[in-house]
Amino acid sequence: MAVREILLLGDPRLLQPSRDVAPHELGLLGPLVDDLHDTLMEFRRLWGAGRAVAAPQLGDLRRVVYLHLGSPHVIVNPRLTDSSADMIEVWDDCMSFPELLVKVRRHRRVVLEYQDASGAERRWALDGDLSELLQHEVDHLDGVLAVSRAIDGTSFALRSQAHHTGYDRTNLPPPDPA
Repeated sequence: MAVREILLLGDPRLLQPSRDVAPHELGLLGPLVDDLHDTLMEFRRLWGAGRAVAAPQLGDLRRVVYLHLGSPHVIVNPRLTDSSADMIEVWDDCMSFPELLVKVRRHRRVVLEYQDASGAERRWALDGDLSELLQHEVDHLDGVLAVSRAIDGTSFALRSQAHHTGYDRTNLPPPDPA
């Protein structure tokens, strides 16, 4: 449909929790999904990065995430369950603060329970990069930004300095929902 403006760090709407998508709304998500897709693809074109976008980043406070790695996935009303005790440290990036990287701790493994665009219940065991990514996106739905999860006061870097951090988003595997 359209490339939409991505809300940037400092916009108070990014800190508001999103509401569940009601069953009667599932058939009406098409325009939002199209906007999420177009916005993500434009961000990739401009920044060379971007794996997923949450509806609140476009100012739409519904629990919807659009993921595109190899193929598109619409994730509605996600819940994280079965989080591993094993944690990983990663340099997190975000379309809402594209110049900034933030070192955070995330669970190495989680299970994502959600509905697809047609309302079917899904369960997806995630590990590593995909686990980190979906924790980041669910945080957006809860009104939580990566900057609030920074490990400490030294856990920030500019993207232009990424070579000093070990940050690398290349060669990611495509998603494989179970």
